[in-house]
Amino acid sequence: MRLVVDPRDGAVKLTLPRRASLSAAYAWAESKRDWIEGVLAALPAPQPLALGQIIPFEGGSYRLTHVERGGRQVRVDGERLLVGGPADLAPTRVLRWLKAQALATLKTETETLARSTGVRLGRVGIGDARTRWGSCSSTGDIRYNWRLILAPPEVRQATVAHEVAHLVHMDHSPAFHAEVARLYGRDPKPERAWLRAHGSTLHAFARS
Repeated sequence: MRLVVDPRDGAVKLTLPRRASLSAAYAWAESKRDWIEGVLAALPAPQPLALGQIIPFEGGSYRLTHVERGGRQVRVDGERLLVGGPADLAPTRVLRWLKAQALATLKTETETLARSTGVRLGRVGIGDARTRWGSCSSTGDIRYNWRLILAPPEVRQATVAHEVAHLVHMDHSPAFHAEVARLYGRDPKPERAWLRAHGSTLHAFARS
């Protein structure tokens, strides 16, 4: 049996084998109440997008700033993210921009690394998965959590190396980890630790 707390909304998911006793599963989950409550208490509060908010982007911090006469295109200006158009639509426009930046950047980095594997790459896409920062299918399609664009570039690139390595080894064998290190240039242990430590904060961003 397995218990998972969704870092996005705090939902608790209990997974059990097909023939497991439901009453026994509930009893086991109840025995983990202290752990569940501890995880829930540690989750950051949701951070809906708003004007004046500090926006994480590629490891930097930028204040979301509305400009009356600026164009509707989002742009970086020093330590600000500038956006024009109707002020009430600025958060929506910035969220759309962040996702577009994530897709473009992750697609480029994935294609660059994939060329060195000699294995066919399928489609590259983004989503907002509950527990995975990336996934690779048997058909070669790779999908990432768009929130990686909020993290430092090295964290994002380590995740790309992990998923591209799955094009070569669809497992987590020593050969797989060696391929990850080859693609990334070293063991990405620090980057994995960063995601474990800060992932819940990324999940809280842009949620109401």
